[in-house]
Amino acid sequence: MSARRRVLPLALFTAFVLVPLLEIYVIVQVGQVIGPWWTILLLVADSLFGAWLLRHEGGRAWRNLSDSVREGRLPSKEIADGGLILVGGALMLAPGFVTDVLGILLILPVTRPLFRGVLAGAVARRLVLDVTDVTRPGPGPQGPVVRGEVVDDD
Repeated sequence: MSARRRVLPLALFTAFVLVPLLEIYVIVQVGQVIGPWWTILLLVADSLFGAWLLRHEGGRAWRNLSDSVREGRLPSKEIADGGLILVGGALMLAPGFVTDVLGILLILPVTRPLFRGVLAGAVARRLVLDVTDVTRPGPGPQGPVVRGEVVDDD
C-alpha cells in the first residue's frame, strides 16, 4: 500500500471526526468561561472579521495576479496566495474557533508566507521526477531511448 493511500483515511478521519470534536470541546470551554451568549457573539464577530479579511485579501491577491500576468511574469507566488486565501475562506465557513484561527492565519498577509513555503514544498515533492535513469523498470519509459524525428507526409 502506498504512503498516499495510508494517509488519506487518516486525513479524512481527522477532518470529519477529530476536528469537529475539537471544535465542540473548544466552544464548550469558551462558553463556560465567558458564557453562552458571549460565545455566540464572539463566533459571529469572528465570522464577520473573517469575511471582511477574505474580501480584502482576496481582492489584493487578484490584483497582484492580474499585474503579474500583465507584466509577463510567472505568477507562482500569486497563485499560491490565491489558493491559500481560498482554503482559508473555506475554513472560515466552518463554525468554530479552531478552523477560524487556522483560516485567518492562512489569509493574513503576515503569516501567509509561512504556509506558502509549506505549500511550495508539498507541490515540489509531487512534481519532481527522477529522469536520470530511463532504463530502470517501473513507471515511466522502459528500455533505451531512441532519438529520432517526426516526419509529416502532408
